[in-house]
Amino acid sequence: MSWERPSPRVRELIRRGAEIALDPPAEWLAELDTATLSGPNRQQVAEDPVLAAALKRTNRSNLLGWASANIRAPGERVPADLGEAPLAFARDLIRRGLDESALDAYRSGQGVALRLWMQIAFSLTSDHEELRELIDVSCRSISAFVDDTVAAVSAQMAREREELTRGTHAERLETVTLLLDGAPITVSRAEQRLGYRLSGDHTAAIVWSDDALGDLDRVADVLATAAGDPRPLTVLASAATRWVWVHGTPDDAVLRAGVARFPAARVALGSSGSGADGFRRSHLDALTVQRMVARLASPQQLATHEEVELVALLTTDAERADRFVRRTLGPLATADPEVTEAVRAFIAASCNATTAAARLYTHRNTLLRRLARASKLLPRPLEHNLVHVGVALEVHRWRAQ
Repeated sequence: MSWERPSPRVRELIRRGAEIALDPPAEWLAELDTATLSGPNRQQVAEDPVLAAALKRTNRSNLLGWASANIRAPGERVPADLGEAPLAFARDLIRRGLDESALDAYRSGQGVALRLWMQIAFSLTSDHEELRELIDVSCRSISAFVDDTVAAVSAQMAREREELTRGTHAERLETVTLLLDGAPITVSRAEQRLGYRLSGDHTAAIVWSDDALGDLDRVADVLATAAGDPRPLTVLASAATRWVWVHGTPDDAVLRAGVARFPAARVALGSSGSGADGFRRSHLDALTVQRMVARLASPQQLATHEEVELVALLTTDAERADRFVRRTLGPLATADPEVTEAVRAFIAASCNATTAAARLYTHRNTLLRRLARASKLLPRPLEHNLVHVGVALEVHRWRAQ
């Protein structure tokens, strides 16, 4: 396809605009992310923190790729973006069992990018003829870039799908998916394909990371060690995610100490359950924990279903949960962590100051001073609002500060 180069003046305007686009304001990126994660075809992507992070990286790769190309060669056709981010996103979509409909995200991103580029264009010149040519060339360029990239990524997804259907990982993922969906597969057949015993108690975990991908399998080994299970089940859910099952329940202290050695990895631990139903339920609980951690942008590295079950229920609507926390805690929500932890420990100890102080490894008088500071910050006296304050502090503990 022929590609007519714009006039020298418009090429210079495109180059200047691309330099601006190369360093976009944070609110532009946020708008781009929101648009690409919205819509029915992207619901599964939006709810999965690993896929959502991969899509955000792809957005930045596309934006920076197009802008960089137009700095080097303003107004010329931009090659499809087949960098690491979009290819990793394509792999993860296939490994999650999703299809090319998720690539609608590119079209949503295209609409936002065009509108934001128009803002840049109108800041570069007020000459009507220059604007007409600039906008015409830009719209064709962005449209062709997105078309070419979607076509290339779709082809890559087809190759990934073909490759995945031939491997051991594919068989494990397919079998696990059948179990999780409650599909008709016998326990003996599933055990044979997984190399994992489905009788007895299980605990499931989801291990993921945005960058330290090499640590994921080692964290899976930590889970097995903490549970004393020499035959865990690890499934490659995506390049950045492992689904893990162990027999029994991991020792909490051993698990936390082991996971702490890999600070870039995150772990969501499900409840323990028995048999094939427990296998499924534990994973779904771990998935609930992972989604809550992502929804609240929680800084916690390890979260267990036992710890967050109440918070997960309360924070399905994150905006209402935030209002509840602000209304209940008032200025206490922004107090020093030692003050909020003192109140949380005091409530957890059934309002026994001696027990709470012991759990915090602090002196009882120190705890009482912190409680006194907290009382001055709470909108209502603690003794009149004990349950609400306790719940609000649990939500506050898990969300991003």
